[in-house]
Amino acid sequence: MDAGLTCELGFGTARAIQLYTIIMIVYAVVSWIPDIRGRWTDYLAMVVDPVLEPVRRIIPPVGGLDLSFLVVFILLQFLGNLILRSTCSY
Repeated sequence: MDAGLTCELGFGTARAIQLYTIIMIVYAVVSWIPDIRGRWTDYLAMVVDPVLEPVRRIIPPVGGLDLSFLVVFILLQFLGNLILRSTCSY
């Protein structure tokens, strides 16, 4: 495969991870501010909860703080950076 195409695919994947991270942040903010909840938050939950649930089974919330969110957030950041470094010569 062409190095340019590999880099583009890596960049696209990293952007998708970045978009998912933004969706996770919106989901977290909505959980803190109940007044802005609506039907649209159900769609956020359908996208975010399937990723968080397996981590929640391993790391349950501590004192009302959902550590699974933090774990997934850090892993996504690491994965995005790893993909960019491995596919593009930065």
